[in-house]
Amino acid sequence: MTTCHALLISAPASGQGKTFITAALARAWRNQGLRVQAFKCGPDFLDPMILEVATGRPVYNLDFTMCGESDAEAQLYRAAQDTDLIIVEGVMGLYDGTPSSADIAIRFNLPVLLTIDAGGMAQTFGALANGLLSHKPDLIPAGVLANKTGSAGHGKLLHDSLPPHLNWFGALQKNAALSLPERHLGLFRAGEISDLEQKIEDAAKALTQDLPRPPTVTFSAPATQLPPKLLAGKVIAIARDDAFCFIYQANLDCLQDMGASLRFFSPLDDHTLPEADAYWLPGGYPELHLNKISSNLAMKNALQAAFDANKPILAECGGMMALSTCLNDEPCFDLLSGVSKIEDRLQGLGSLKVTLLNDELGAHTFHYGSFTTELPPIATAKTRFGKVENIYQHGSIIASFLHFYFASNPNLAAQLFTAR
Repeated sequence: MTTCHALLISAPASGQGKTFITAALARAWRNQGLRVQAFKCGPDFLDPMILEVATGRPVYNLDFTMCGESDAEAQLYRAAQDTDLIIVEGVMGLYDGTPSSADIAIRFNLPVLLTIDAGGMAQTFGALANGLLSHKPDLIPAGVLANKTGSAGHGKLLHDSLPPHLNWFGALQKNAALSLPERHLGLFRAGEISDLEQKIEDAAKALTQDLPRPPTVTFSAPATQLPPKLLAGKVIAIARDDAFCFIYQANLDCLQDMGASLRFFSPLDDHTLPEADAYWLPGGYPELHLNKISSNLAMKNALQAAFDANKPILAECGGMMALSTCLNDEPCFDLLSGVSKIEDRLQGLGSLKVTLLNDELGAHTFHYGSFTTELPPIATAKTRFGKVENIYQHGSIIASFLHFYFASNPNLAAQLFTAR
């Protein structure tokens, strides 16, 4: 067992400012000299990018469906051994989802800090906070923070409305300069927000006064062991740039734990591929970079050569669309016979388990894309909302809108990068 200061940040609903508040608190404690490790509940890619800027450390996900409960236990235990404070950003509202942020907090005894958008609210603030934090008796309250207050006086009124047993973590006043831009998949990538560092630092300074440290939590050693060296001696080349950026740090860790050496390349800017045993094109925003994709004929030829050499290629979501014949009527790399398009409505959402190659792997889907093809799927998976996601194989390529979580089944993940 090991101990560490820890808390989970949640809210009454989405859109309350959890990500920015989590980033500001993480930076405030980091500025006090603490080593801070951030986590994100759920399979999100974008919020962790913001939190990585705040902490200076890679961010990991906690999702019982996609990652598994044992993986969450292992990740938290490992973090507690190497940091002074663990901060976990919840997902949606405190009790939304299955499992909810509250379920995760209760499972690991994480005290909950509730942040509430207090715009248009007075003494009801205290009643709302008290009701949410007492709804489940097993939940451990860390305290409350008010977001988007109107003034210092408004913040004091909110503070005074809290019952004595709830700690006050301060207030952040409403300020348009501290807002984060969004698009169809959520927040902008951290690298696209030019003044993100200053926004986080300014918010951290606003919260520093009388900021208490969260309680200490004990984390148990996991029963899981490091995976076998199934990829020893293998080199895996991974697309990573503005268009291909949805990469779990845990997936990189898992590949390396299995013995693989990692190389990175840019399908947008590079004209050659690194020499490798297998290639991985993760998701991202290829639809925002179609001019570069369609004009990079050297990269198209390099990918074709890798395919002709029967090198395993894994293409996830945006990676699959980039390998299709065209995306939004613009020519792409054309390794997969099919047409991709960004639709007006959400096409897939949810964490799930998929049966593939006679085994099961955790994954999630969240996309507006469609892929029309005559390729027959080699496997299908259903989200809890009933949406069907197909997995295709064409030669050495395995492609899907799914984002896979390798640590949920390292043996199967290794097969994705093994010659077919």
